[in-house]
Amino acid sequence: MRLLLIDDDIELGALLAEYLGREGISMEAEVDGARGLERALAGGFDLVVLDVMLPGLDGFEVLRRLRASSSVPVLMLTARAEDADRIAGLELGADDYLGKPFNPRELAARVRAILRRAEPQDGGGRIEVSGVVLDPASREVSSGGTRVALTTLEFAILEILMRSAGRVVSRDDLMEALYNRKTTPFDRSIDMHISHLRRKLERGRPLINTVRGVGYQFLRRVE
Repeated sequence: MRLLLIDDDIELGALLAEYLGREGISMEAEVDGARGLERALAGGFDLVVLDVMLPGLDGFEVLRRLRASSSVPVLMLTARAEDADRIAGLELGADDYLGKPFNPRELAARVRAILRRAEPQDGGGRIEVSGVVLDPASREVSSGGTRVALTTLEFAILEILMRSAGRVVSRDDLMEALYNRKTTPFDRSIDMHISHLRRKLERGRPLINTVRGVGYQFLRRVE
């Protein structure tokens, strides 16, 4: 497992490299946004941990450019009190976020939860519902015959919803399955990923229904 940290805090980088190494996670670090983006685009990393505040290119711009051609999982590091930063990161395609300061154990847990969803699952074969086709083996998705690029977490959410098509899946169940943690009233992760899925898949036809106060439902028949 190889992780790229893009953060200008050199002491934090050294601390995380030592801790994650003991957890079996190999970590490399870049302190500059432009250089970090270059290395992330070159590939070879299973996940990128990206700080918002960076010299040169800030974390948001790095993520924007990265998402233009890569679906590598990204965990954003934000100031704990800046909810706007968390939402902005999710809107740009981050898989999850973690507020600073944080416990290295929490970071390791978040990393493992994201990477677990990136692995092929044994839950079943190809699924087709309402014109959307999802293939777990190739990790490819198409909607209306057009291939759609999804991030790791978007793919995982879609697979859960499609396998439960017609039934409501609660936000709590999604959080537990994807992040191995309970939802909170201020956690917008699932909502933002659902918003991205709608934008990428629906193409003017409703596919994912929100059941207010409960969760989400993938529609079996499109009206």
